[in-house]
Amino acid sequence: MMTPSATNNGTIYKRIMVKLSGEAMGGKGGQGIDPDQVELIATKIKAVHDLGVQIAVVVGGGNLWRGALGVSRGMEQSTADYMGMIATVMNGIALQDALQRMGVITRVQTALEMNKVAEPYIRLRAVRHLEKGRVVVIAGGTGNPYFTTDTAAALRAMEINAEIVIKATKVDGIYSSDPHKNPDAVRFDRLTYQQVIEGRYEVMDLTAFTLCQENKMPIMVLNFWGEDDLRQAVLGHHEVGTLISPTV
Repeated sequence: MMTPSATNNGTIYKRIMVKLSGEAMGGKGGQGIDPDQVELIATKIKAVHDLGVQIAVVVGGGNLWRGALGVSRGMEQSTADYMGMIATVMNGIALQDALQRMGVITRVQTALEMNKVAEPYIRLRAVRHLEKGRVVVIAGGTGNPYFTTDTAAALRAMEINAEIVIKATKVDGIYSSDPHKNPDAVRFDRLTYQQVIEGRYEVMDLTAFTLCQENKMPIMVLNFWGEDDLRQAVLGHHEVGTLISPTV
């Protein structure tokens, strides 16, 4: 894992991992692929890329397929999970297309071999793309059933030596309680891994969170849909999101 430090362009991170849900790319109700949403996502990624930050993205597939639905109907868990992995590749290709139309060279790598549409995920190749200033969209999860795309994001972040995992959500950080139900809820600027566990704050699935904790990989939860939140976060503005790290 790289050590964060100020860069010549004013950002505090050189290489980041962004975790996007599949629903972020969906239309009404988070279903399907909405070209307008995909272009909006690409615009926000481009704004950070233009600062000189190296960006890898792991995207989910819940907008196209929910494995839990298949399992509830008697489908094998492995079958349902592989379908979900394929869905992430579709989302990855859509995001690649939007970014490239904006002039951002992008590569899709997938843990599932689909050589006609995407490169296989190879760690050193992914790092090389990043070093050349390309955005790398990593699809196909970990390539194994029973693991979420949260876990894929944590794992790949470690492998490519990213400095932070940014969990893109619809809320501007972690609160002491549900801000929609409690107007007095307080947003935390920073938390330790232990505080997240003790507070039972939902950040990532347990496997992904534990992987980050054991490897001291910082996590930032922020509102991806905020006007400029992602860009402000990489510039080190503490009023954006909640940063989770070994110590406050």
